Amino acid sequence: MKIIKSKIKGVLIIQNKLFKDNRGYFTESYNHKKFKQLNINPTLQDNVSFNRQKYTFRGLHYQTKPFAQSKLIRVDQGEILDFILDLRPRSKTFLSMITIKLSEKNQKQIYIPKGIAHGYLTLKQNTKIHYKVDEYYSPKHERGINIKDPKLKFNKINVNKFILNKKDKNLPFLDEKH
Repeated sequence: MKIIKSKIKGVLIIQNKLFKDNRGYFTESYNHKKFKQLNINPTLQDNVSFNRQKYTFRGLHYQTKPFAQSKLIRVDQGEILDFILDLRPRSKTFLSMITIKLSEKNQKQIYIPKGIAHGYLTLKQNTKIHYKVDEYYSPKHERGINIKDPKLKFNKINVNKFILNKKDKNLPFLDEKH
């Protein structure tokens, strides 16, 4: 396992080691002992999201205290562009956003600590995402930022092509109350 620090403090890209042969590959996607050494323990709840259509966007979501969540995300099938927005006011990268491509082929995972909004765009049909979280889902503490907020700047990404559900279309912009 190779750990790569991202531009946002605490967000880690985890490159799993693949053992390939003519049958396919094997990888160890989670090892409690190794992750504990990294101070990562996202094993309270497992979630799976399946997306039929290319350009499906889910997010940017987060939860507030006491149900704030850290996440460990990987793609089991297909490919996504993961969006990570730092919402920690005391962070040097406050309001910075990065994107990271995850796929079944590259077998990368992303660790996202508490205080960061997360979303993803499917780049292929029939994409399945698996993520572990360290706190239970709480609708009362769920929040989000609208991906179409003009303050969020993207290079070569047309957010108008994104397929959003009603809830995500109506998420507030950064300047609005959360």
